[in-house]
Parts: sequence; structure tokens; C-alpha cells
Amino acid sequence: MSMSANISIDFDSAKNEIYLLGDIVALQKHRYAWRYIQDYLHPTVEANNIIISVGDNEPFAVMSNISSMLRKYGFVEVQSESMEKVVADYYEEEQRFSEFSAKALLIRNNECDANEFADFTEAVEKGLPARSLYPLQLLSAYHMAFSQNSCNFSVPGAGKTSIVYGAYAYLHNLSKDNLKHIDYLLVVGPLSSFGPWELEFEECFGRVPKSKRLAGGISKTDKQDYLISKNPAELTLISYSSLISLQKEIGFFLRMNKVMVVLDEAHKAKNLSGGVIAQAVLEMSKYSKSRIVLTGTPAPNGYEDLYNMFKFIWPNKNVIGFEVNQLRDITATGNKARVNRLINNISPYFIRIRKSDLNIPPATVHPPIYVPMGPLQQRIYDFVEKKYMNEFMADGGMDISSHFRATLAQARTIRLMQAASNPAMLKAPLQDFFEDDDLPVEVYQAIDDSDVMKLIMGYETDEIPSKYIAVKQLVDKILSANGKVVVWATFIHTIHGLKYYLESCGIQCQELYGATPIEREGIDDDDFVLTREKIIRDFQQKNCPFKVIIANPFAVSESISLHKACHNAIYIERSFNAAHFVQSKDRIHRYGLKPDTVTNYYYVLSKDSIDETIDTRLAEKEHRMIEIMESMPIPLFDNISADLGNEDIKVLIRDYVRRTKKS
Repeated sequence: MSMSANISIDFDSAKNEIYLLGDIVALQKHRYAWRYIQDYLHPTVEANNIIISVGDNEPFAVMSNISSMLRKYGFVEVQSESMEKVVADYYEEEQRFSEFSAKALLIRNNECDANEFADFTEAVEKGLPARSLYPLQLLSAYHMAFSQNSCNFSVPGAGKTSIVYGAYAYLHNLSKDNLKHIDYLLVVGPLSSFGPWELEFEECFGRVPKSKRLAGGISKTDKQDYLISKNPAELTLISYSSLISLQKEIGFFLRMNKVMVVLDEAHKAKNLSGGVIAQAVLEMSKYSKSRIVLTGTPAPNGYEDLYNMFKFIWPNKNVIGFEVNQLRDITATGNKARVNRLINNISPYFIRIRKSDLNIPPATVHPPIYVPMGPLQQRIYDFVEKKYMNEFMADGGMDISSHFRATLAQARTIRLMQAASNPAMLKAPLQDFFEDDDLPVEVYQAIDDSDVMKLIMGYETDEIPSKYIAVKQLVDKILSANGKVVVWATFIHTIHGLKYYLESCGIQCQELYGATPIEREGIDDDDFVLTREKIIRDFQQKNCPFKVIIANPFAVSESISLHKACHNAIYIERSFNAAHFVQSKDRIHRYGLKPDTVTNYYYVLSKDSIDETIDTRLAEKEHRMIEIMESMPIPLFDNISADLGNEDIKVLIRDYVRRTKKS
């Protein structure tokens, strides 16, 4: 090929197309250059030019790649006016974004313009007539409103929902011709978050929101009709799983309206590589007027979890500065220099309130209540414990890194936890606790002693679990002082059994767990008297007929606030999962408590059982988690086993050996 082959790159902004002009024949004859164009640019070829659609890509990036390719293969690029304008516009935009980022960082660091912040504060006070934001909430809302696209990684209980409403109130009340004006809110989150978003709206704005839940109860056609309607609700709520089948209609909704999109519990948008939910979330970012990410655990598995969050808020900017594989490597190596670079890159675009910033009155953690088992339960527990602990020790402590070994270890610990709480649960097949249908038979081994099995089958008619009696005594004490209490249980059987026992003693209760229905659009409230929202609303009232809620932390540890009505929590069961435990504690220990409020935690443990090991391990994990959350800008829990881990098994064996030697 002659070195004199000239190619010109032109850009038509109206059509969003790039044109390659000049010696097109030479370009087509060049094997490697033409393969690149065909494989990566998908051109349309006309007589004298090649047309390339830019699509959603940045024109400057596409044109830069083409220029690099032309130089690499010896073509002479002829500068065009349109290309020079694209380059000039790009660098001008980069300069503006750099200045914007610098100001966002100043706001984040509480170094904002005093007059501008005072004007914002005054506007929020008018926009949120029923709620006063505390200083750190105001600063966070100001950062969010200024940025329009930001992440809030504050701890549970910091009031992230109120912060969003503060930013929304400011942006919503700007003049219609203001480029930052927002008309509507679209919140994507777990179903359990819908009620709290609506309740918090009412408590912030002093009015019931016009809201729409795009969840169960309405057909897909009705959801589609709503999204393309000309009169949407001010607040639209949708689950992550529902995004997948409504992508086209959501895109239309976002293009036709000025919408702030909020990803609540954003760590739910999993799967970095090809995950359908993550892809649906990123698709929304193209058309959102404002993008907000909320999560207290931004990097549950590693720094790679941050990638989609920052790609969502700034889809056309590489603000994070690393690719996914590089982030995984940073997680694995813990390279401090690269971690610091990562934090510096994203600092202008996120804000985080720690629990120590909230000035919440400290909680009272009462010493564990050690409950001796009844004679029947003790006999059953001793048999089950000996069987499974011998198996653990035969496995040499058991490395549970493989899926099978981890599942087998989990099965054994579940059986020990059940025996320590209510041995009647040993009747239920273990399949009920696992999603995997193809697990080996070893996982599901039944009790192989006929005498013990006979005791298990008749247990609930022959003996009341000692824990039930201990919980009842605590509940009596709390109710006599006009208090309310939430009892946390791991197993659904316990939730039902404890409710039956307490109500047989004249104590009215309600249950909150996965099967408790949420309020559904299109279904009359009377059809579901006991929805989660109704239970919580009633519980908050002074004249509520029930003062006790029995709940499962797996189902309701996120999004639900009970702190305004309840200051007591009893744990009848806990697992090795520290994340669920800490989140459940935050349900009653959150910002908004009066300075003299006493929050009480009570732990009921079966004496000389797995409960004691779980108590020890959770205390250690919680201490480490709090240490990390207070000290690290982006908390990384990769070295803490949130659920059952090798160290848990080692301590379980150690405690068992210590007890059996002593006896």
C-alpha cells in the first residue's frame, strides 16, 4: 500500500454518524484495517465513503480508536473541521467535568461555599416541611443534589431515604427550565423497601405520596401501560427482578420524563459479567436525569463490586479508573497504593456516614442468658452433638472451601442449632433449608437411633423448649414496663412455635418473615390484613393490641425500622451470619432515638451447646466488622466470614472438646 493513501474522518452530530472519506478502496484492500472496521465498527459501505453509527458510544472515543488504527497501518489522516470540533468539545467537557468533580469533592469534605449551602438548607427546610435533617444528612443531600449522580454508602440507620428526599425536594422545586429540575422518583429495591419508602415520604413531606408499586398484583400489561402513560405517580417503586421484563417501557418512561432513579440496597444488582439484572440496571442509566446508589455494604465481596455502581452513576465516564479484573486483583493483593488510588478516584462521587457520626445513645448488651435444657432436649442434643462433632473431627476439622464440604458442614450446624432450640425441628427434612436439589445424600442423613427418633417425634407434646420459657419471662418483664419487643429467630418453625406458646400464655404477637405478604397494588387491603406494612404501622401505634413481633433476620433485616416504637430485642436463635445479625440490631438502634433512650439486647442461649460458640464467634465478627466500617472509606469484609467458615468449625470443635473433657 502506498504511504500516500489519505483518509478523512467526518462527524454528523445530527445523525450521530462518522464518515470515512478519501482512498476507501485502499482501506478496504488492507486486510487488517478492514477486518478491524468490520469486526468492531459494523460499517455501512457506500460508493465514496464508509458510514459508522456511533450509537451510545462517545464520538471522541470512537474517532480516537479509528485514528489510532489508521496510523498503525500507515494511512495518512486528513483533519476535518467536524473532527476538530469533536476533539475541542471533548476536552472542553473534560475540563468542565474536572471542575465539577473538584467542587463535588469539596462539598463531600464539608468545604462547600457557606452561602450556597445556606440557600440549599433553606430550600430543603421548605421542601421537607415535616422533617428536619441533621447536619451530616444535609451535607449528604447537598452533595447528592449538586452532583445529581452520586453514591451514598452510609451505614444502616443513617437515614439514607431522608437524604434522598432532601435532594429530591430541592431539585423538584427548581424552575421547570432549570437543567437540574426533577419531576419524578423511580426507586429500584427489594420488595421489603416499598413500605418504608412510602412511609418515609409521608414523614418527610407531611402528605401521603401518590405512589405506584410495579410488583405482584398487577399484570405485565398494566405495568407497561403505566410506564408509557402521560400521568405517572410522583413515586414509582419496582423490584430488581421486575426490571428485566420491562426494559423497553422503563427506557421510554425515563426518556419522556425527568426522573431521579434510585438504586436502594444496590448490592442486590449482582453479577458483573453478563448478569441480566446488572445489565438492566446499566441500561436505565443511559436515560436517567439523576442517578443515585444507596447501600451500606458497597463491596461485600471485594472492590470489584464497586464497578457497576460507578458505571451506573456516570455511564460515559471512567471515574473508577480500573477495570473489573484489576479491581479483583486489588482485592486479592490488598495493594495499599492501588487502594488509595481507587479511593481518590471515586471520592468526589460518594459520601458515607459512619455509625459513630450519628451520636446515637449507646445500646445495652445484657450478659447472655444461659438456659439449661430440659431432660428430653438434653438427651436428644447430646446424641446429635456427639454424632456430628465426631464427624467433624474425623474430617480433621474439615476444610469447607468446596461446595460439597461447605454444604455438609452447614447441614450439621443447622441440625445442632435446631437441637439446641427445639428438637422437634429435627423431624423436618434438611432439603427445606437448601436450594440445591442435586446435593449428595450425606447432606440429608436422618437420625439413625430409633430411641432418639422416638423422643424427637413426640417432643412437642412431652416438653416445652426451655428457651421458650426463658423468652416468655423476658417478654413479661418488658411488657410490665410498658415496653415493646422484637424477638429474632432463625427458623420459621420457631417463629410459629413461639407465637403459639406466647399466645397460649395470653401474650398477643405478630410474625414478620419471608412469607408475610407485602401490600400489593391492585388488591384490596382487606384481602391481606396481616401485611408487613400493616404489622409495622400498627406496632408503631401506642394503642397497638400486640407488643411483640417475632421476626426472621434473613427476611426483614434490611429496610425496616422499628426504633420509634421498640427498644428491646431478644435473640432466641442466631446463626454464624454476622451480617444478618448486625443488620437486625440496627432495626431498633438507629438515628432518631432520644438521648435518654435505652436500647436493650438480650441473648438466650442453651447452656453447653452450639449457641455458646455462635455467641463467641458473632461477638468477634461484629467487633471486626465495626472496626472496618469505622476505619475504612470503603468497608471491605473479604477477610471476615459473614456466614459459616473454617474458623467457626475450629472453634466449635474446640468448645466441644473443652466441655466433654470437663464432664
